[in-house]
Order: sequence, then structure tokens, then C-alpha cells
Amino acid sequence: MSLVYQLPQHPEKRDEIVEEIRTRGIGFPLTSGLRSLVATKSGNDALLRRTLEEAERRRTNPTASALPSEAEANELLARTRVATLAAAEAMPDFIVKQLIKRTAAYGNTNNWIPLDNLSIAVSYRANVGEEYKVLTVNGMPLGQEVKESKDYSKYVGGASSSGVEYISSLADLFKPESRTSFKPVDTDLLQTRRTIVYEYEVRKPHSRLTLTADKTSAANVGSRGRIWIDRGTNRVLRFEQIATEIPPDFPITAASSLIDYDWVTIGENKFVLPTRSEVLITA
Repeated sequence: MSLVYQLPQHPEKRDEIVEEIRTRGIGFPLTSGLRSLVATKSGNDALLRRTLEEAERRRTNPTASALPSEAEANELLARTRVATLAAAEAMPDFIVKQLIKRTAAYGNTNNWIPLDNLSIAVSYRANVGEEYKVLTVNGMPLGQEVKESKDYSKYVGGASSSGVEYISSLADLFKPESRTSFKPVDTDLLQTRRTIVYEYEVRKPHSRLTLTADKTSAANVGSRGRIWIDRGTNRVLRFEQIATEIPPDFPITAASSLIDYDWVTIGENKFVLPTRSEVLITA
């Protein structure tokens, strides 16, 4: 745990710590004092916290927390691919209201300063995917010139990323043309459900992820991250996406998102849809 003390000055060591914990586990109880120490030194980093909690579950119950065999992991992934693509095809057209709270922090301070609150209408149609229309900014409606489109950043300014919300991005991950590579790396407990965590990577030539900066500048990028698959339902409950292969001269230097999914009722049927998302952009 000596690396934890270096995090305030070297936050880039987080991934190294996470990898060490996943590889070696922990041989000591995860006490409340230790949880508090890690939260303080890491700026309450969610990934590090979840990794430690899962390591504690493996320590106390190694049998239940063990990774499945390669064959079982591949079978679960194959079932999830079929279920995810089928669900995207069967998803009805709908419109929902998305509430976004935008904040900013300087450097690695994690001192988040509120910027604005956006209310956005998100429509989904199977033949189009998601489209967005800004309804209000800080409670004030925008003018009639606001149109529904794939990118709403031109109306509100700031940096944004496409392909990180709702249905399309998750379905794209499982499409053959994305050539996504998957690797089972961990287990976790989400919403009381036992999950297998897979790392994935989509190289830039096959990626549909786009970053937008300053309303006019956009870049296609690759992505990597993890997905949490429910062992019982073959559905993704959490989707992490980290932008890769960002052009060195692009204003955005890093971008990531974390989306939690759950069952949502539309009409008389239930569908797996996002319930919460967090997007971090460094520019």
C-alpha cells in the first residue's frame, strides 16, 4: 500500500495500484480506517475503491469470487453479445429527459466547481439511434433555433463526446465491425448481482467514438475500458469507456465515461437502460 501515499503527487500511479491489487489481491482486512486513508490519498477515486472492495470479497470468500474458466467466460460473453444486439433491435422508439450537471476542476485538485445545469431531450429511433435537443440551460429555455441533432455541444459550448450514452455505444461494442477484443479480468458485485468484469479495446480505425471541442473541432478516437456482465441475465450492468489514440494536437487530452444500467419499464415491458452516467473530460 506504499504506492497509495504517492497518489497525491502522482495520480497517474492509480492504474499501477489497481493492477497490483487485481493481480496479487490483499492479505489484510479492509478496515474503515484503511478505506478512509485510500479515499483521502486518491481523491475518493471510484475505480480504486471498487477494486479494493472486490479484493476484500475475494479474500473473505475466494471460491465465490473466483474468475470462471476461459470457456465459461467466453460463453457468457457470447450470450451477452447476442442479448445486447437483440435488445438494441427490439428497443422501442422513445423520448426521455436527461439532466446534466456540468462541473470543472483545475489540474488534479478534484475541487469541482459547478458550471451549469442542462436539460436535454433524448430521442431514440432504431434506424437513427440517439439524437439530442437542448431544452434549458440553468432553467432558461433556448430559442427556436435549437434543433435535434447527434451533437448538442454547439448550443451549450464546452467539450463533449459522442457515443457514450444510452443504447448505441454499447451495441457498437459487440458489433463485428468494431473488432473489439475482450479479456475477463475480475469479478464484482453490482446491484446485488454477481458480475464478471471484462476489459476491452477498440482501435481507432474501427471506433465510432468522437470527441468534440470548441463547437468546431472534432476527432475520431479509439477506446478501451471495462464492462460488468451479470452472470444471471447476460446483460451489461456497467460500461466504462476511456478514449484512446487522441491526436496530440487536439484540445481534449483525456476523456472517459462510466454508465450504470438497470431495468426500466417502458409501456408494459422492461428494458435495460442507463440510470446514471459520469463523463470526465480533460482539456
